[in-house]
Amino acid sequence: MRALVLLLWAGTLLGQVNCQNVASSSEGSPVPDSTGEPVEEEDPFFKIPVNKLAAAISNFGYDLYRQRSSASPTANVLLSPLSMATALSALSLGAEQRTESIIHRALYYDLISNPDIHSTYKELLATVTAPQKNFKSASRVVFERKLRVKSSFVAALEKSYGTRPRIMTGNPRIDLQEINNWVQAQMKGKVARSTREMPSDISILLLGVAYFKGQWVTKFDSRKTSLQDFHLDEDRTVRVPMMSDPKAILRYGLDSDLNCKIAQLPLTGSMSIIFFLPVRATQNLTMIEESLTSEFIHDIDRELKTIQAVLTVPKLKLSYEGEVSKSLQEMKLQSLFETPDFSKITGKPVKLTQMEHRLGFEWNEDGAGTTPTSPLQVTRLTFPLDYHLNQPFIFVLRDTDTGALLFIGKILDPRGT
Repeated sequence: MRALVLLLWAGTLLGQVNCQNVASSSEGSPVPDSTGEPVEEEDPFFKIPVNKLAAAISNFGYDLYRQRSSASPTANVLLSPLSMATALSALSLGAEQRTESIIHRALYYDLISNPDIHSTYKELLATVTAPQKNFKSASRVVFERKLRVKSSFVAALEKSYGTRPRIMTGNPRIDLQEINNWVQAQMKGKVARSTREMPSDISILLLGVAYFKGQWVTKFDSRKTSLQDFHLDEDRTVRVPMMSDPKAILRYGLDSDLNCKIAQLPLTGSMSIIFFLPVRATQNLTMIEESLTSEFIHDIDRELKTIQAVLTVPKLKLSYEGEVSKSLQEMKLQSLFETPDFSKITGKPVKLTQMEHRLGFEWNEDGAGTTPTSPLQVTRLTFPLDYHLNQPFIFVLRDTDTGALLFIGKILDPRGT
């Protein structure tokens, strides 16, 4: 049992709420199983197939994030795990049982009793990429030149994921240009073109791209944006543009176990960003990172309390382009790069050679309005509360409708990746 202690005074009342790392029902008490041991009932939210699938691939995303963060302890991390999970899920359509089960375990599909995961995935993608979400995500499977791909795989890929595989020409310049053109078309020009050379030994290339520009439910006043100190650590600071709101309405909690202050800000399109801000600038983020699961984030979403606070948030405009192949290999997917069985794709032995990730992410003062669009029950405080994102923090961009993890970032320096 993890405790999320909410230090909110209402008169003389100190409130305390609990979060758990596993999904549990908020209604009633655990019921005993046949052995007499209490068993936690599944949260009703996760009984909806699309939400359960979103939780599974989000847990893959948290695993991937932890791997990337541990490999880059002194650098920013920016990921859109959904785009990579989509590419892997699509590739699993062409895998025989042994290889398919390896992919499905990494995506936590083995915990889902859903006979048609791929149809549910189609529904999930349609939900999270709806126009009002301001989130774009696309994935692609690219094969080596002259490969004969089975029509049954192409049909299944198009049916559930709305995409067709690409066969490379073998000309690195033309292949790079074609991929760049596809990325530009999918992301409406918001993600930069790659200048990296295409490897000559590609067998299977997976490509995951995503872009998000947040629009707050309550916009920031640009006249209050100013250069302020961001504390990289106890000794070093940099000056960055910080957006301010002296009367921000946000949802808040203090996690005493993780020693961090948690805040959630709503975005338009049923989206929200949850921030994890350590109490000290020098605090190691690992303990926070290890706690991140779909279920924990869902519990936080239920338990945070709405308050008014003095808020400062750095303006962000980040991008990322790079390989995540090594990260996948560290996540028990090594066999996809060695001896997989993709005989549902082609009769020729093929293997995953590379996975590329390209991203664009930004937020500024833009918002829908100057006041919350709906009346909120604000917990009254007897002391002023400040929430200043002026030191290293972690953020999670989440789709409220499904619980899907869309972006996750570790911001050690908001000036860029």
